[in-house]
Amino acid sequence: MLDQPQANISLPENLISAIIKGEDNAVTSTLQFIFNEVMKIERELHLKAGAYERVSDRQGHSNGFKSKTFLTSNGPLQLSIPQVRDSSFYPSTIEKGSRSEQSLKLAIAEMYIQGVSTRKVAAIVFELCGKEISSTQVSNLSARLDGELEKFRSRQLGEIGTLYLDARYEKVRLDGVVIDVAVLVATGINGEGKREVLGVSIMISEAEVHWREFLNSLTKRGLTGVKLIVSDDHAGLKAARKSVFPSVPWQRCLFHYCQNAQAYVPKVSMREEIAQSTRDIFNCSSKEEAQQKLKVVIEKYKTTASSYANWLENSAHEVMTFYDFDRSTWKKIRTINFQERLNRDIKRRTRVVGVFPNIQSLLRLVTALLIETHEDWSVGNKYLSDKGV
Repeated sequence: MLDQPQANISLPENLISAIIKGEDNAVTSTLQFIFNEVMKIERELHLKAGAYERVSDRQGHSNGFKSKTFLTSNGPLQLSIPQVRDSSFYPSTIEKGSRSEQSLKLAIAEMYIQGVSTRKVAAIVFELCGKEISSTQVSNLSARLDGELEKFRSRQLGEIGTLYLDARYEKVRLDGVVIDVAVLVATGINGEGKREVLGVSIMISEAEVHWREFLNSLTKRGLTGVKLIVSDDHAGLKAARKSVFPSVPWQRCLFHYCQNAQAYVPKVSMREEIAQSTRDIFNCSSKEEAQQKLKVVIEKYKTTASSYANWLENSAHEVMTFYDFDRSTWKKIRTINFQERLNRDIKRRTRVVGVFPNIQSLLRLVTALLIETHEDWSVGNKYLSDKGV
């Protein structure tokens, strides 16, 4: 009878040769082999019997293998998942998976169980979760995962020089009605010059009270040292920012500002011209030069695009804050572009669900995705120099 796992898995000679030669697929092939071998051992331990072994206390019987593509940072692995007759066995080697994959499965399963599914959702549940998925299973899995995610959302924060704020909207079923809710996300640059995901919250809108509650939660968790806030222009966020961080300078996102300029173009033929004029103001080598350029542009369009000229005069100063900081940081602190990319990653996963069955399900998936990003950032390169802002 098999009492202990076989720790010594021998690599085939062809894999050893591939590794020595540095072949492109050597790592992927090796991982694939190890995963498959470890899963076989797991099944033997579960059955309390080795392959073809006849023992009295055998706990079930092998039932072949099922093919599965498992995505990793080294590329897709083609795995053979060991099957067991009359058993819920599934190898722990890949059962845990990533947090985001677990969260996505749970969101889809919840839709299925709560009766808001379609034939497509039922098919996805079958593929991801197997034939049998009960409300009890969903509840148990949720409880296990939610504890881990909550630790991340409530962890203590420290000094953050630059604070980036943004929001996106997702659809959630609430009291039988589908509504749009705001996903508020805060990221920042720490003392080492690296990015961090600081917090996430689901609110029914971007009203001041909701942004203020979110920002206050960050300070209660120990957020200090903020020297600059970067965000898009939004009345609710602006009011909340002034309330919670009254003395911290604000940089309006340059990218979105240039997009907003198009709303003040009087005719289509002037779009590219005005877009370039707007960019020229903020590509100057100093704040003084930018202010002079601003005057020239305002004067130029006073008669041909008066709405645009008035808008520039009243709002351009909100986009010039970055000039007050070290020049080496300008490109990194004048937009929320990296957070926009983060939003696109979130959207790529949330659109699989479409309408979330509840707010908790949405929060679970978004948090899991943000944790993965946070971990990647922590081991990645610096975003800003040690000097920061």
